[in-house]
Amino acid sequence: MLTTRYVTGAPNWIDVATSDLDGAASFYGGLFGWRFRPAGPGAGGYGFFERDGRIVAGGTRPAPEQGPPSWTVYFQSHDAAAAAEASERARGGVLVRPTDVRDQGTAAVLTDRGGARFGLWQPGRLGGLGVAGETGALCWVELYTADVAAAAAYYRAVLGLETSAVRFPGAGTYTCVNPAGEGEESMFGGVVPLAGDPVETDAHWLPYFAVDDADAAVARAGRLGGAVRMAATDIEGVGRLARLADPYGARFAVLRPSPGTA
Repeated sequence: MLTTRYVTGAPNWIDVATSDLDGAASFYGGLFGWRFRPAGPGAGGYGFFERDGRIVAGGTRPAPEQGPPSWTVYFQSHDAAAAAEASERARGGVLVRPTDVRDQGTAAVLTDRGGARFGLWQPGRLGGLGVAGETGALCWVELYTADVAAAAAYYRAVLGLETSAVRFPGAGTYTCVNPAGEGEESMFGGVVPLAGDPVETDAHWLPYFAVDDADAAVARAGRLGGAVRMAATDIEGVGRLARLADPYGARFAVLRPSPGTA
């Protein structure tokens, strides 16, 4: 699971680009107890979702070239410019070149060789999210891709990520991801083949948020105008999870981890 001990290659930020920030604030506030705080003048409408006074995500309105509302997962980089160049060498793309965000850090948005969009965050004064791995916060990420091996090679070249095969009872082999040199105990996500998946049809990163009760979260999401993309399901050794979308189409998942899940 994720923690705020951010190292190179680990997810350290997440934001949602949505056509209705007020509506998104209402939805995620009702679902997770988040409150939206505008970042202030000069931030271009960007703001922060907070839970108990700690930042859990960012929020903004999408630029025309960004496409439909969606979540973007950002990974820590000590050199965003070098990582962007590595993406191009590895047959990925660069949607937004590394850009300084005042003195807070440097951001970039890339696409991997399969077309999945993700971000880089090179910390300045802002190191990353204020909370992770707890109820109401980001706890896991998954990459859905047409070619697991090619994706693993790309993220190794760009972010130094390492992969390992983990077998879950009744769920087959799952490809887990961890930062370089940090070992399997630092796993923060997985890589999932699109072929045969009952829900996902395109390459993308899917964020998971921890909840105390997955079924209650699904019911709340429905009452708040969200959509259930995959009903709550038990995965032995993992927990109970469901895939959802907010009222504007941004995809995410919720997870009630099994007791003792690290």
